[in-house]
Amino acid sequence: MLLGVQTAVLAGAKKEGPTAIQARATALTRSIADKVRLDEGQYLQVKRLNIQMLSEQEDLKTRFAADPGILDQRLADAQVQYEADLLELLRPAQLALFQQSRASMTALGTLPK
Repeated sequence: MLLGVQTAVLAGAKKEGPTAIQARATALTRSIADKVRLDEGQYLQVKRLNIQMLSEQEDLKTRFAADPGILDQRLADAQVQYEADLLELLRPAQLALFQQSRASMTALGTLPK
């Protein structure tokens, strides 16, 4: 789920300033909040985490633009860390909703041909 949402939010994104990152983080946070029912405190923590993740992605894209292999690896590492941090913020019922949503997004992406 998260990867699909991030992909949609990040699609076509180029080097952006703080305002664009804030807007993308807000959209991503709202999407997550709708799926897992975040409370207000969690919403703020997840938004902060999303801003951090999106900023890091922009930084990595700038620093490793000349080496796609390293860029892909660093982006994957950042994604794993982001997801671990996000999962720490969720309560058990929310975690179940998150995993259920992720499974349904994965199922939609793997339709038989």
